[in-house]
Amino acid sequence: MPEGLQGAIAAAFAQGAGPGLLHLGGVCAASALPPVWAWWRDWAVRYFTVLRTTQPGDEGAAAAVPPPDAEALQAQLLNAPPMAGAEYLSAEVLLALWQGMDAALHAACAAAGQPLQPFLASHYPAWNLVGRVHFNLAENRKDPDAPFAFLATYTTRLSAHGKAQHVPLSQALKEFSGTRKKAQLLSLLTPVQRAAADCAWIAEMVEAGEIYHPLRWEVDDALRFLADLPRMEAAGIVVRMPAQWRSGRPARPQVRVALGSQLAGGVGLSAMLDFQMDVSLDGEPLSPEEIRQLLEQSGGLQWIRGQWVQVDAERLSGLLDRFRRMQQDAEGGMPLAQAMRLLSGATLAEDASDPDPDWSSISAGPWLAEALRGLRTPAALAAVDPGRLLKGQLRPYQQEGVRWLHFLTRLGLGACLADDMGLGKTIQVLALLLVLKKAAPGAGPSLLVAPASLLANWAQEAERFAPSLRCLLAHPSALARAELQALDADALAGHDLVITTYGQLSRTPALAAQRWRLAVLDEAQAIKNPAARQTRAVKKLLAGTRIALTGTPVENRLSDLWSIFDFTHPGLLSSERVLANFAKRLAQSGQYAPLRQLVGPYILRRLKSDKRVIADLPDKTEVTAWCSLSAVQATHYQQAVKALEQVLERSDGMERKGLVLSFLMRLKQICNHPSQWLGDGAWLPEASGKFARLREIAETVAARQEKMLVFTQFQETTAPLAAFLGGVFGREGLVLHGGTPVARRRELVKRFQEDEQVPFFVLSIKAGGSGLNLTAASHVVHFDRWWNPAVENQATDRAYRIGQHRNVLVHKFIVRGTVEERIDALIRTKQQLVQDVVEGGGEINLTEMSDEALLDLVKLDLQGIEA
Repeated sequence: MPEGLQGAIAAAFAQGAGPGLLHLGGVCAASALPPVWAWWRDWAVRYFTVLRTTQPGDEGAAAAVPPPDAEALQAQLLNAPPMAGAEYLSAEVLLALWQGMDAALHAACAAAGQPLQPFLASHYPAWNLVGRVHFNLAENRKDPDAPFAFLATYTTRLSAHGKAQHVPLSQALKEFSGTRKKAQLLSLLTPVQRAAADCAWIAEMVEAGEIYHPLRWEVDDALRFLADLPRMEAAGIVVRMPAQWRSGRPARPQVRVALGSQLAGGVGLSAMLDFQMDVSLDGEPLSPEEIRQLLEQSGGLQWIRGQWVQVDAERLSGLLDRFRRMQQDAEGGMPLAQAMRLLSGATLAEDASDPDPDWSSISAGPWLAEALRGLRTPAALAAVDPGRLLKGQLRPYQQEGVRWLHFLTRLGLGACLADDMGLGKTIQVLALLLVLKKAAPGAGPSLLVAPASLLANWAQEAERFAPSLRCLLAHPSALARAELQALDADALAGHDLVITTYGQLSRTPALAAQRWRLAVLDEAQAIKNPAARQTRAVKKLLAGTRIALTGTPVENRLSDLWSIFDFTHPGLLSSERVLANFAKRLAQSGQYAPLRQLVGPYILRRLKSDKRVIADLPDKTEVTAWCSLSAVQATHYQQAVKALEQVLERSDGMERKGLVLSFLMRLKQICNHPSQWLGDGAWLPEASGKFARLREIAETVAARQEKMLVFTQFQETTAPLAAFLGGVFGREGLVLHGGTPVARRRELVKRFQEDEQVPFFVLSIKAGGSGLNLTAASHVVHFDRWWNPAVENQATDRAYRIGQHRNVLVHKFIVRGTVEERIDALIRTKQQLVQDVVEGGGEINLTEMSDEALLDLVKLDLQGIEA
């Protein structure tokens, strides 16, 4: 996006969402924008379109613009491209933004002291049409020689019912006669002039003056009109078709395909569905003779079954050949995966032709339609009940989640349970295991793979909620290595659930050889790297159903989405390269609905922020805890920036990238404490501005007798932080990092939750930022920033989750005038750049910046420090 355009858009959005969207739709309508901005621009353009077709044409003030209906809202949501925060998009959000545009337009008109029409003329000239010229085509069935009629009109105003009032275009010559109104007439006729430049027949009508009179037209005239429809609309002319023509065009025969009227056999994505095909007109099948007659004609308009029908024999024949080949290939049934791709319109194969919705339709037959209804609306599924085996109460949304998982398991399909962090994915999986055990006690064990930090949590939750499950912890923290290596099918068969880690899975042959009832991955984003050893090991697992659990949205990064679905639904998204190419085509068209419809049935995501899901969760408040550099820190920071400037002058390529990352890490360490960079072991509190700020917060927490979590990126920082906080609170706290033994982690969590004498918990964000339940804390401190909002939010949700009864206050430490402040500004004000700046896993991607831009990013702002 050009810098000037980006700056103008940023300035508009600085005034609020309403003015920003009005700028996108009113000023940037013809600008080339990235997919995310283009999608938001489309929403604003829709508002302007409704505005110009529903508002009065006089000088009156703007009235409220009616919002789109539910179907239009859903279509807009389906076509949303991947973006940060996409999980929060909803019809309610779009309607609120629509009302925001309306309010902003009213306010702008009032501030300018102008009615709507002149305001639009001066601020959004693209939408300033005093009247709209209409080309009207009508049927004239009483005249067999000229069965069509043409009339050009223009709109003067809207009726009380919101319908445009039309008068013949010839009336404009009278109404706008005179010098004073000549400009209005020229403005009105401008679209006609533009259309005449592209369409010779319009130019001839204008030259002969025929455009101002009703005309009798033959079939060829109507065909020519239909062929030039895009050019006329592009010129700004509104085209009106005969009232008998649905959707504003003549009826068209469609090649109609129904998939899955019944299940032909099999389970999972390999289940075979029947394939039925016909050619229909207005939903009624045509006879073989009628089809033959259609294909024998060269095309154009044909009179069939008492109506005019548009026929493209070449296209119709090509579609018939294509679907007949599919029908032949699917003689024994079409695999569900292929059927779902066809149904969604997701043509992943590079040589596949795109769907042609104007001349063909693909729909789900009764069996498949019923299955999809269950996947998309879990509330409508039949209840499943673990009964007294579950020692806990499922919330309504959790009951729906168990029903949904059970339904997919019965179908042999994989699932991605992507509930927001803290909504209880663990108890839903345990309830599912109990339901399956109750239905078929001897059906074999299930496997759960989780990060090492979550093993104790899973064992504890299973013991608490599902004590009847026979669980085996296949990990050196619970079994001797000899016992692990001695595991075999007989030993595993004696358990209902085997729990292991991603790393241990590839080191234990028996786990890879076993056929599992379920294979469940917790924190499934751990397999986002397809080339990683643990990812390859996971994807070799043999299981009846594969389930991925993740609280991180899977729609924001298509590479993550592919890797997770390559585990849960192998082959559905083809190869990673094919999906990437498909995503590029979607980005070019701005239509993401095919991909969303393909994966949507297998993803269940609920958000804590949705009060319809959970209404009794307290509030979460995030605040920036500004810190200053001490004199010692400022000196070391300046020295580091000068050293970076020197090395940039004499390095390039991979060496430069490594040096940049090294210096960025050095600057983060200096911002924390000079001793972290120097390694001198001193860690004097007065040497760090962050320690001073932490003392202020900790003293307040201690005075209130509350608890706090402190997250840091660096393991070496945890012990000094704990020692410092121990002095502030007057009591020792707890520490957890990557070096903490797995068996000890459960004990630490339990102690923090139950022992009132433990005031704080210091955790490394990698080891303690996911899976743990730490609701005893009501304060969360991010001592240093991970620079990835998703990772930070996941860590915050150790306290902000079900079971939390206090409001949670989140303190994010930022040192003024340093790289920390500028990165934070990027994240907050330029969300579109987040994917460019931050890569998954928290690795920063600033190495491609120019030397000048990089030094500007890290320079020390002395004025900012003083502030």
